[in-house]
Amino acid sequence: MTLHAEPLNTGIADPLADQKPVSLLRDTLRNILRQRSAIVGLTVLAFLVFVAIFAPVIAPFDPTQVLLGIEDTATPRLAPCIHWLGCSMDQPQHLMGLDGNARDVFSRVVFGSRVSLQIGFLTVGFAIILGTIIGSIAGFFGSRIDNLLMRLMDVILAFPSLLLAIAIVTVLGPGLINAQLAIGIVAIPVYSRVMRASVLSIRDQDFIAASRALGESSGGILRRRIIPNALTPLIVQGTLGIAGAIIDVAALSFLGLGAQPPLAEWGSMIGDERNAVFSAPHLILVPGIAIIVTCLSFNLLGDGLRDALDPRLNR
Repeated sequence: MTLHAEPLNTGIADPLADQKPVSLLRDTLRNILRQRSAIVGLTVLAFLVFVAIFAPVIAPFDPTQVLLGIEDTATPRLAPCIHWLGCSMDQPQHLMGLDGNARDVFSRVVFGSRVSLQIGFLTVGFAIILGTIIGSIAGFFGSRIDNLLMRLMDVILAFPSLLLAIAIVTVLGPGLINAQLAIGIVAIPVYSRVMRASVLSIRDQDFIAASRALGESSGGILRRRIIPNALTPLIVQGTLGIAGAIIDVAALSFLGLGAQPPLAEWGSMIGDERNAVFSAPHLILVPGIAIIVTCLSFNLLGDGLRDALDPRLNR
């Protein structure tokens, strides 16, 4: 007689069998939300995005509207008038006063958030795309291609960034788009070097050798294996670079090479009123504080991302 052994059923579930794969995105978000600097930066940035989206609702006036002849009390560089702080109810309320052209400063600051966020994201996005292409090709193929591309990046880095941006805008002509293009071109070497370093650290790992052994093409390895695994330091650098791009374009606008009147942009607002620093300091302080807060939010977010995405700190 043959005995057949049946598997023993203990009634205890295997915890490993029921364990669900952890979502990489969820784990990353959890690590980010553990960082206080990232939380503060995200909160301030969310507020700025909210202001930019709902600027037509928040701003009480058209940012380009000159109020001379429309309001009886409107004069250039009128002091702030806030009713609940004691300003006469007979006067129209201007939370931050009027600028030298009798335009509402609060409305211009609110609409300026749209321009500054657009500057940051588009400029850095342009630089990251080109920097990723150049850095990944240089790091993956190496040899003469690497030397040629990196020496070209060294030539760009040899010039002071703001002076090179001024030269580019001078050639292209003043304007916000040309200013963003100039700052983007100047920033390309930074992102290309970051990407090249990441590619060099990944291309010789075992899973890349396995992909080659399975017959995957060089282009496929670069697109599907290396670049997705090399983007983490680029994301952190890009977040920090947005603040720098906003400051650089504001500097060009201050010099009259960036945003042109009557566009509401914080750098041009400071430049237009720079001679009124003693008679009407609020016209310079308000857009200056807006630039500081915006750049600080991106810097805090970048620091938080750097700590959250560092595997050595999240074991």
